[in-house]
Parts: sequence; structure tokens; C-alpha cells
Amino acid sequence: MTLAYDKRVIAEDLSVEIPDGSFTVIIGPNACGKSTLLRALSRLLKPAAGTVLLDGKDVHSQPTRTVAKTLGLLPQSSTAPDGITVAELVARGRYPHQSILRRWSTEDEHVVQESMLSTGVADLADRHVDELSGGQRQRVWLAMALAQQTPLLLLDEPTTYLDIAHQIEVLDLCAELHERQGRTLVAVLHDLNHAARYATHLIAMRAGKVARSGLPAEVLTAELVEEVFGLPCRVIDDPETGTPLVIPAARRSTGATV
Repeated sequence: MTLAYDKRVIAEDLSVEIPDGSFTVIIGPNACGKSTLLRALSRLLKPAAGTVLLDGKDVHSQPTRTVAKTLGLLPQSSTAPDGITVAELVARGRYPHQSILRRWSTEDEHVVQESMLSTGVADLADRHVDELSGGQRQRVWLAMALAQQTPLLLLDEPTTYLDIAHQIEVLDLCAELHERQGRTLVAVLHDLNHAARYATHLIAMRAGKVARSGLPAEVLTAELVEEVFGLPCRVIDDPETGTPLVIPAARRSTGATV
């Protein structure tokens, strides 16, 4: 497919397949098309050419409510309505499940509470979203995405604004959703070591193209990192997980003295 904003082409002749039941992570340098690809997968951006297929059907030909029951999105940046509380925002994740015949239920309430507990924001339920820190807001948006209970979840830089401890908490939660609930996850991440540790399928992009895709151990090599990111490095086994661990090359000393 071709992805473009007006006449500015971001990606051309781009072909991507997300394995069912995978935790797919998309990596690549800034402005390579990662987030644009995610926007196309989520139906926020219609390809200038080509088609996005969801379960074999054009995602743009399906009713919005049908897609919303299958596919959830945590965008890179989100703005909450003024004055909305955390609980009210998370509850919006249940809207695709509402209809004239099905109103708010005890099941909906249970899902909202569980989503807030899973993301560590249950104690913020009555707080206004605009009062929270960036990290807290990010976890609230993730809770809303979880409350949607879709089998496919797209996450655009879900660890933005989070300190290292909360980054790991969020990614551990994502891994649990994938492993225990069988959800298919697609995430854009900047941290290569996080990507290698959590992904079951890795897509490396460069200049609007897929440079390589496959298992993290096959994709994340020193040669690939230098080719895609221009970063000389060593790739070793992570002592905790055995997954690839990228070690940037040390800066060479000039030997100058003062």
C-alpha cells in the first residue's frame, strides 16, 4: 500500500502482515513511518493506494462498531474532554458494546474496575484526567483501551512519559494480555531492548519500507541496527531473558589532555 498525508508520501509499496496471536513490535528511527503504519492499521488513515485487511476484509468497508469490537487503539497522544474523571474516561472503552438493546451493565462495571486495577489507576478513579501527570494519564488511556476488550490491540509508544519501573509494568501487562488472554498486540516502541524482550514478532522499518521482519533473534543483529539506525553496536544475549541486548559502541577517546 501507499501511505500519504495529502501529497506527502510516507510509505510506498509497503506490505506488512501481522501474525495472528502475536505480540508484534514495530521499530525504526524517527520519521520512518512506524506511527503512520499504525494509523493505517487502525483505520485512522486510509491508504492512498492498496488495502488494509482485517480478518480478510477491507477495514474501511466494515461498520465502525464492528471494527471497534475487534480492534482497539492506544494513540501516541490523546486529549481527554475537559472535566472528565478517570472512571468516566475508562468507561468509554465500553461504548462499542452498548446498543439500544444493551445498556450499561454490571459486567461493564466489572470490566472497567478490572482495567483500572490492572493499570494501577483504580485509586485515581474520581480524579480529573487533566489533573494527572503524563505517566498517570498514559496508564488511564491504556485502561480505557483494555476496557474495550478487543482481541486485537494497537499501541503507539505505550511507554511514553513513564519512568523505567512503570515502563516495565506496562509492558509486563501487555505480555500478560498476549500470553494469558491470547490477544494479538501491535506496538510501536523506541527502546530496542524492550522490543527484543517482549516481542514475539519484530518489524524493523526504514524510510517507509520494511527492512526486516521475523523473530527478534533473527531481526535484531548488529548489522541491522547499524543499517537502520546508523548505530555501531554489539548485540549480546540478555542475561535475564536470553533475548538480544543491544550495546552501543563506546565513544572513542581523542586522547586529548588539558
